[in-house]
Amino acid sequence: MRSIWNGAISFGLVSIPIKLVNATESHAVSFRQIHTEDGGRIRYRKVCELEDREVAQDEIGKAYEDADGSMIPITDEDLSHLPIPTARTIEIVAFVPEERIDPLQMGSAYYLAASGAPAAKPYTLLREALKRSNRVAIAKFALRGRERLGMLRVVGDAIAMHGLLWPDEVRAPENVAPDTGVTVRDQELDLADALMDTLGEIDLDDLHDEYREALEEVIAAKAAGEAPPETREAAAPGKVLDLMAALESSVRAARESRGGGEGAGAAEEAEVRTLPQRRTSSRQTPKETGGKKSTSTAAKKTAATKATASGAGKATAKSARPAKKTAAKGAAKETAGKETAGKGAPARSTARSSAKNPAKNPAKKTPSRKRSA
Repeated sequence: MRSIWNGAISFGLVSIPIKLVNATESHAVSFRQIHTEDGGRIRYRKVCELEDREVAQDEIGKAYEDADGSMIPITDEDLSHLPIPTARTIEIVAFVPEERIDPLQMGSAYYLAASGAPAAKPYTLLREALKRSNRVAIAKFALRGRERLGMLRVVGDAIAMHGLLWPDEVRAPENVAPDTGVTVRDQELDLADALMDTLGEIDLDDLHDEYREALEEVIAAKAAGEAPPETREAAAPGKVLDLMAALESSVRAARESRGGGEGAGAAEEAEVRTLPQRRTSSRQTPKETGGKKSTSTAAKKTAATKATASGAGKATAKSARPAKKTAAKGAAKETAGKETAGKGAPARSTARSSAKNPAKNPAKKTPSRKRSA
């Protein structure tokens, strides 16, 4: 890797010669501008406005544009005299826990490579000190004409440095969050937790730029004179009307994509619909209870018994009409006298209640009809 800056780390009175190299690289596909009519390349030329001619790179310098539009030239000699102690030095100013660094401040990443054999010992000392302390180093350094803030941490056996924004360069999150009061239910939080647990963790090495790969396929097809591959149409997202339904669908889709099997997907789908099933079953319980059916059946049997007893009573009365009233009265008196003598007073009340409601005691009514006959 080619170094982009040479200097030293100032660790107290210890100086560590280092080289700064980029820790990241871009794989983005870049395009050129062309003239659509003939395919000619569109280029930008550096033209002096006063002379109206193109100028070479060695004729170009720096200047600061004032508020009135006037230009104030700044030369490299002017910049070299700036009172910046970090012009060629990464000056460590503090050691803090890594949690103290806001990720919003983190910018470009660099590797710090030891420059030469004399730097090996102090470089290793700083690396091991950072490891044992579980802290990161905060440093100042100058790069590309300005002083910057950096964070040094251990990555494997190397020391990496992340460029940090100055605290006043990070905006406060004003007018970003919803300004209306929103209440989140526990059921919604439970489903959100279930979705996060289902998605789980992933190996970041498995992630790749699908857009870049598809773009490279299109470029290769066009270069070969072939038709570009057809793009897969993504399903249009529906309008979210019910947050609970959307969460349930998300959990179900995530489980099916992670599970892979049809049986597992069906079982997970049943688990997702647990809440709706409970509400439905609680409404259907009274319909499925056997109590109402048995009550209606008993009522029907009672009505049939009443009808039978009533019909039997009428038939008995009709059959008794031709008989002599005296014999019937005598038989009735004789029967009543026997029942009174054998059972006592309670038998009278029982006989009276049975006579009033023959359906309740049909067994006692039948012998009395036989005696009357």
